[in-house]
Amino acid sequence: MKIINGIIRIIDKLIILPITKIIIKLTGKRDSSGKKFEALLTKPPVLLFISLFLAIAIFVLVDQKMLRFSDSSAEVFKNQQVQAIYNEEAYVVEGLPETVDITLIGNKADLYIAKQSAEHAVTVDLSGLKPGTHKVNIEYTKGINGIEYSVNPSVATVIIYDKVSTTHKLDYDVINENKMDKKYVVDNVKLSNNEVTIRGAQYKLDEVTSVKALIDASKLDTSELGTQNVNDVILKAYDKDGNVVDVEFVPESVSAEVTIASPSKDLTLNFSPKGNLPFGKAISSYSFSENKVTAYGSNDILKDLEGIDIDVNLSKITSDTTLDLTIPKPSGIRSLSLSTVKLNLKITDIDSEPSKYSVSLTGINVGSGLVAQPVDEDNSVIEVEVNGTKEVLDTIKAEDITAYVDLKGKGEGTYELDVKVSGKNPLAIYEAKKKKASIKVSKAR
Repeated sequence: MKIINGIIRIIDKLIILPITKIIIKLTGKRDSSGKKFEALLTKPPVLLFISLFLAIAIFVLVDQKMLRFSDSSAEVFKNQQVQAIYNEEAYVVEGLPETVDITLIGNKADLYIAKQSAEHAVTVDLSGLKPGTHKVNIEYTKGINGIEYSVNPSVATVIIYDKVSTTHKLDYDVINENKMDKKYVVDNVKLSNNEVTIRGAQYKLDEVTSVKALIDASKLDTSELGTQNVNDVILKAYDKDGNVVDVEFVPESVSAEVTIASPSKDLTLNFSPKGNLPFGKAISSYSFSENKVTAYGSNDILKDLEGIDIDVNLSKITSDTTLDLTIPKPSGIRSLSLSTVKLNLKITDIDSEPSKYSVSLTGINVGSGLVAQPVDEDNSVIEVEVNGTKEVLDTIKAEDITAYVDLKGKGEGTYELDVKVSGKNPLAIYEAKKKKASIKVSKAR
């Protein structure tokens, strides 16, 4: 309607008014009958009727190609969907492009009408083809006569396979679990189906080694702990290398009962001194601002944890001090209720002679199927000197001290390794008088 009104205004301005002025000039020289004709011609209803008549005449001229607005032009429609016509229940088609570009050539009027079209149908008729390789034409169904067109690409080489099916065991994976609140875990998943049917070309089905339902943890409701139902869980098929295989699923999706839990455990914070205080100094007491921290993680990880050791370097401490320490997060733990803790240390002068103990040497982190033992008697017993306040030394027993070497990554052979000493009382200072020991690693009998 806006286009017609615009044409009428243009015709009125460029045709009706000039013609009216000419008629007025001509009739001005005539008698009174001319004046009557002029009055009639200048009436609005008459002018409107003339404008409408001329607009219809021009429309007919344009529509019948008797009048063109301009020379031919071109319009490109990109990424038009390609529709393949074939029996989708019986065959699989590969090689057909998903989209094509269409170039339309014609006069601007026709191109304008074509551009307003909601759809540009691009079809490939494969209905008469059997399994095998075929070269087919991609065609555009023209909506307007008089327009030339070209499709890019216009030809495709397609491969048609028979569609076959088989059943496959269904498992699940939890994805985006790192986007959940770290206090929560997906504790259990129960799928509505134990197996699904996969469909496609035979060579595709042969590639499938696993089919999994993907539980998206980021979309789960963690406002309440417990079990919730999740619908429309998407399915994916994978090959032996973990790549996605393009197949169809029956059913297309499954549902699942997902249990959200928040396993936690209170762990003791343990003071673990590293290095030695300056000569003549000892720790008389220590205290943490918090003695426990709540750890969140899977039950399998939590069951083996009792405490968290916090390493403290003592080499530069000479007097009473308070330290802000970061609590290390054990491997597999998702979150801790505290990230830092304060440690108050009381330092005093050593007021007694050191205690001396003879401790048997042991090996830690011995490989599977191997045993470790000192090469001789001189390497089997380590003399350990313990310093501290008299009150601390009075609590030390030989069985509370461990002398050891670390055999992590060591295979069969003889090794000379650093001797390390630890004790149950962190206020004492332990020193091995023998710094290295020879250990032989051999196969267990």
